[in-house]
Amino acid sequence: MAGSVPRVALVTGASAGFGAAIARRLLSEGYTVIGAARRLDRLQELHAELGERFSPMVMDVTDPASVEQGYTWIRERFSGLDVLVNNAGLALGVAPAHEAKMADWERMIATNVLGLTRLVHCVLPDMVKRNQGHIINIGSTAGNHPYPGGNVYGATKAFVRQLSLNLRADLWGTRVRVTNIEPGLCGGTEFSLVRLGDQAHAKAVYEGTDPLTADDIADAVAWVATRPARVNINTLELMPVSQAFAGMKIHRES
Repeated sequence: MAGSVPRVALVTGASAGFGAAIARRLLSEGYTVIGAARRLDRLQELHAELGERFSPMVMDVTDPASVEQGYTWIRERFSGLDVLVNNAGLALGVAPAHEAKMADWERMIATNVLGLTRLVHCVLPDMVKRNQGHIINIGSTAGNHPYPGGNVYGATKAFVRQLSLNLRADLWGTRVRVTNIEPGLCGGTEFSLVRLGDQAHAKAVYEGTDPLTADDIADAVAWVATRPARVNINTLELMPVSQAFAGMKIHRES
């Protein structure tokens, strides 16, 4: 993008894992990146690493006021937002639905569904007005393929998938793009630690596997974002080679 006006990307959940890797990769593609997350210390570390084209922003996507204030700040400082990467999200627990904690379900819905939707609602009118922009949502294979213990987490990611498709339907006639990226098993992040609550259980999830990495997801984000303006990648599902589709389970009485 030499000689052109730097494009601006907002990445949520940027303090670690996918978000930090996506911020690094988009910077390498020439973007100015606004990294939003709750943990200021992590954002400051990234700012020290990445330099002035990385702007840290404290934002809690579950707090409507925080999202509105953050987007107001962006509008005051930048001519427009070219890319929104809705990466902030989490999974909590793997208990079957009848044993799961309601508080865990509510937190996943608040972050993965409402938080993502708030950001979309903020940025979309300006993107349509400018007739350009790209919303990249980070979904999951859990939104497509059920598994025991996936219950509400999988349901939130199914929401992300369907919202992404419905946005494309509403945006027909504009040049605003929407992509849902759906990773499978991915290691080297805090995802399983947050979900399971301790390092030993989190490590066991990846034993004997060669999972995707945060850099693989960042590579996918960069690829869809840099396609020609006429191209919209609707959905991109990726799994490690060590993961595949399981057969239907049958319970047999003993």
